[in-house]
Amino acid sequence: MPIKIPNDMPVRGILEEENIFVMDEDRAIHQDIRPIQILILNLMPMKEDTELQILRELSNTPLQIDVTLMYMESHTSRHTPRSHLMEFYKTFEDVRRHHYDGMIVTGAPVEQMKYEDVDYWDELTRVFSWINTHVTSTIYLCWGAQAAMYYYYGLPKKDLGKKLFGLYWHKVYNRKVPLLRGFDDQFLMPQSRYTEVPAKEIQACPAITVLAKSEEAGVSLSMSDNGRKIFIMGHPEYGRMQLRREYERDRKKGLDIDLPVNYFPDDDPGRRPILLWRSHANAIYTNWLNYYVYQSTPYDLDGTPWGDSIPDNFREHM
Repeated sequence: MPIKIPNDMPVRGILEEENIFVMDEDRAIHQDIRPIQILILNLMPMKEDTELQILRELSNTPLQIDVTLMYMESHTSRHTPRSHLMEFYKTFEDVRRHHYDGMIVTGAPVEQMKYEDVDYWDELTRVFSWINTHVTSTIYLCWGAQAAMYYYYGLPKKDLGKKLFGLYWHKVYNRKVPLLRGFDDQFLMPQSRYTEVPAKEIQACPAITVLAKSEEAGVSLSMSDNGRKIFIMGHPEYGRMQLRREYERDRKKGLDIDLPVNYFPDDDPGRRPILLWRSHANAIYTNWLNYYVYQSTPYDLDGTPWGDSIPDNFREHM
């Protein structure tokens, strides 16, 4: 949360130079507070597992958050009971007349298919178009990030030939961007995918700012449109045992799968993995909620959810 200080306090400039978020008295007086409205489009097959992972990350903030879950009506889920969807989820038709402070679009195990061959692609493109006018800031995860880069900027994905699987070190760029506040110079992020949007394609796109990159895993964190679109090419929300479950699942299927890198102590799958990425995962979601959702969204969600509502004290770093 921001530090509220007097308008003309001499140390304000120093704090802002050090990327500490401060709020002057005038702005604090005019702030209204209400629950933050977050929409989660869950494209993963095991929806309850993904719900737990993401809600766990959203909980590390003093903000009150109201969460709405959404699924693709044009896709028939084989792994989540219909009763669960009917009770806890909404369709695009249910939500399209509403505005949201923030949204999360998850990954999906369809990355080796052409986008247009995915059975819910047409519906998803309608959602992507709707996001532009109804959501203040959206996080796109893994395949969701690849699909969004393809839809918004025409960036192609590339088959890696082999699954990128494990924990990978990423170097931080653009340190003064608010999304990276509190980050170390390097951090670990779980990866589990067969495709990528090549780093050269992302870096050549003038609309996208690269925030973190790995020599092995490519661009993992980037954003565009003043932080209204945030692309995460990995799974910071993964729990301790998720990569292990995926490894055991793939082995049972007879797939050619290597041990996840940097994950099991001494590469021994019989040993309990060490949780090494949770603090940075928490920082991503907490910074997003604070700087790109709470501080940017209008009090009246029927108003324009972007533009002049972005605070001047960090607009220049976005």
